[in-house]
Amino acid sequence: MKTHHQRKIVGLGVLLGVGLVIWMFALTSNVEPSRMTQAQDRADTSFSGQWLIEFDSGMPDKIRMTLIRLTKSFGRDDRRFSLPFLPDQLPGLTRTQVISSGSTVHFQLRRDAGTFDCEGWFKDGDGSGHFTFVASPEFVAELRKRGIGAPSDKEQFSMALHDVSLALIEELSRQGYAQPSLDQLVRLGEHGVSLDFVQDLKHYGYRAGSIDELIRLRDHGVNSEFIQGMKELGYRDLSLDELVKAKDHGVNTDFIREMERLEYGRLSLGDLVRVKDHGVNVDFIREMERLGYGRLPLEELVRIKDHGVNLDFIKGLDRLGYKNLSLDDLVGARDHGVNVEYIRDLEAIGYKGLSLDQLKRMKDHGVTASFIRDIRKHGLKDLSIDELIRLKDSGFR
Repeated sequence: MKTHHQRKIVGLGVLLGVGLVIWMFALTSNVEPSRMTQAQDRADTSFSGQWLIEFDSGMPDKIRMTLIRLTKSFGRDDRRFSLPFLPDQLPGLTRTQVISSGSTVHFQLRRDAGTFDCEGWFKDGDGSGHFTFVASPEFVAELRKRGIGAPSDKEQFSMALHDVSLALIEELSRQGYAQPSLDQLVRLGEHGVSLDFVQDLKHYGYRAGSIDELIRLRDHGVNSEFIQGMKELGYRDLSLDELVKAKDHGVNTDFIREMERLEYGRLSLGDLVRVKDHGVNVDFIREMERLGYGRLPLEELVRIKDHGVNLDFIKGLDRLGYKNLSLDDLVGARDHGVNVEYIRDLEAIGYKGLSLDQLKRMKDHGVTASFIRDIRKHGLKDLSIDELIRLKDSGFR
């Protein structure tokens, strides 16, 4: 008897098999490229495909639906649309059917731009089947009436897929945005700019300068949760550009809270960005403290990071016997190119227990383990540090 996992794999395999479509192509010289393109465009006007539904593990009361479009000219379309839904948002689909031990289903996903008519099978919370998209002529008429124009079949399918609604268009108008073009409406949907997103920005006192700016904000992850979190932490008057900058540089609410717990107080956004950019994070601060350097000021942390002093470097020197070095010693070693590998190479040929000052002098003059091995081939052995430096400075090869 097959396990549920095996049955699920078989079911998905059947779906993938159904989704295989023959590629159309023209390889002979007597087929014009323009006519080929026209044929492909006509073939692509049939919008159907596969649907998959499973319970969203992170949201027990919701289900996650994925739509995969199939085209006659290009086979399976790699672009997918996947979002969580409440079961009652899919008319015709009941919770009883979803959790049944096996049930045929027929339901719809309704959008302003059109309806996805879905048929298939559900068992134990997982469902799959096929859909056909039915475009809405009323939606096209509304766009024409507003002066936006009539979308192509592909544009209308995309608007339905990403729920570009008339309510979104009305909200943009109410907030004073320039009337979007068909291309901009498609891009708004594909980039996840929803009605809720636009309304949330207004709720928090923000208005983007343009449709393209709305898309940029969404792409950079500036959403209501981020804005609310920053306000709760006292960052109430940030501009949209500052919010984007914070997101781009990895400054999030978790990082800010951790810095406050480490008693660095309320840092300015500029300081937070600078600290992040220089690679100073909470783990580095805590580990430096554990290594005996105490709670270092941010300026010192930034300084040593800028000079390449990291935890691996400090611990490597410690294992070689260079313990309890000051920050200036660490920075000096780094600046002169003295690293763990350089010290180990010298120790391997007998130069052990050298001070950092000796190591820095040798490195500054180009005295390396390789140089010492070379001169030993000429019979020059057991030379002091000063003798090695003089020999290197003389140009001996």
